[in-house]
Amino acid sequence: MSEAARAELGRPGTLRVGINLGNILLVTGRAADGTPQGVAPDTAAAIAERLGVAVSYVAFDTPGEVADAVTQDLWDIGLIAEEPKRAETIAFCGAYVEIEATYLVPAGSAIQSVAEVDRPGVRIAVSDRAAYDLYLSRTLKHAELYRAKGLAGAFELFKTEKLDALAGLLPALKDNSASLPGSRVLAGNYTTVRQAVGTKPANTALKAFIGEFVAEATANGLIARLIDKHGVTGKLQVAAPL
Repeated sequence: MSEAARAELGRPGTLRVGINLGNILLVTGRAADGTPQGVAPDTAAAIAERLGVAVSYVAFDTPGEVADAVTQDLWDIGLIAEEPKRAETIAFCGAYVEIEATYLVPAGSAIQSVAEVDRPGVRIAVSDRAAYDLYLSRTLKHAELYRAKGLAGAFELFKTEKLDALAGLLPALKDNSASLPGSRVLAGNYTTVRQAVGTKPANTALKAFIGEFVAEATANGLIARLIDKHGVTGKLQVAAPL
């Protein structure tokens, strides 16, 4: 299987990996030479090692940019959240971690639960084209989304425009809340974001190879060890099989 998977790589002998620098839980730093560090880069490196090829990282600031690059032959695999809209152009091979998504509300807010957010007149700040933005765009019936670039941009928009809620990943929202007195992270979640490995739909052998690798890595403790190694225990969960 690995020989057929290697034959589908865009650059012989190298696995080009699209990495979203905007997810600070999965990319927790960069080496002196700029190489991304974290659970996502290490997972990609382990895939490359199993394939018997070198790894090369192609960094993007947002997940939307990673998704767009699938049509530009910039990467062989991209590590972003699986989502139906993205699956129209990306073949997802399996999720390796998952993260709860919920809301942050400001001091004095009357909103007490996730269900109460989707009401007429409620304005929600969100990181543009994040997986949870795509999810909320499909599912919200009444509340309105206000988009900004990246997590920091959405948090700033939430504060400056005095919006009613900030949508995001639970660990990041907890950090945001710590810097905003009186704000609250709502209990529960509206979705669980499953971070996955994707490839081009035509790369059927590579997809099968990575699907097998991810299933093994989530079951044998590799992903759990990477979570612990990069100090994000309790913030990321190993993805459960579907």
